Amino acid sequence: MKWFWLVMVLFWTGGFAWIADNVRTALRNRHERKLQLMDAAKEERLAVDAAHLAPEPVCGCTHHLAKHDKQGHCHERVEVPTAWDENRKPVRYEAGQCNCQQYVGPQPLSQVYADDLTDRI
Repeated sequence: MKWFWLVMVLFWTGGFAWIADNVRTALRNRHERKLQLMDAAKEERLAVDAAHLAPEPVCGCTHHLAKHDKQGHCHERVEVPTAWDENRKPVRYEAGQCNCQQYVGPQPLSQVYADDLTDRI
């Protein structure tokens, strides 16, 4: 019967509230850690999926190469600044033509095997 009075004294002094608060805090922390682990797994899965995608043909103006004609001119509409403030920052834009020209320079060299030029032995 002594244990009953010990539990009652603990109950009256608020000991159970301290235990309940610690359990509640531990469960909340565990839940937050689980959510963080789930988010990290999702980001990893998205990164792996993105790594398996084929690269998109994109011009230096960030538009797809399908937006360029055979001469390399871009036909995408962009926002062109038309008014600036005293700090030379644009304040108003209008729709305009993209001024880029698709890169038509030399292609990068492919790997070529070449024999040694000298007979060093």
